[in-house]
Amino acid sequence: MTYRYLEHMTDAFIEVTGQTLEEAFEIAGIAVVDTILDVRSVEKKEKRKIEIKSRDLNNLLYSWLEEVIILTITEGFAGSVFQVHITKPEQYVLDAIVIGEEVDLERHHFKVEIKAPTFHLMEIKDTKPVVMRFLLDL
Repeated sequence: MTYRYLEHMTDAFIEVTGQTLEEAFEIAGIAVVDTILDVRSVEKKEKRKIEIKSRDLNNLLYSWLEEVIILTITEGFAGSVFQVHITKPEQYVLDAIVIGEEVDLERHHFKVEIKAPTFHLMEIKDTKPVVMRFLLDL
């Protein structure tokens, strides 16, 4: 559905709203990439896979944000479409397909580098709609 930046002195504080938990995670992925560069300029050329396992939702969100940052900053791949599937047999398992292309700093209009996600101010309301808040250390 949507995401927005909330007021914060030094970092990116983001609120995501989705109809489902999976949609909220997809939007969170887009919000991370759009914080780093202009996600609207990213073409859908290649696919990458991400798999994460976690004991709880906060750790799952943290790991997800971290993986998207690593994919973008370290591996140089910008995603513009995120397809997330989450199951919980014994622990949470997130399987994702990220569609995008190699980062082109000039064409993608680099904005800022994210150092890491944090647990500070992290909040997940697994209701209808799902609302998540998280802080990215810039």
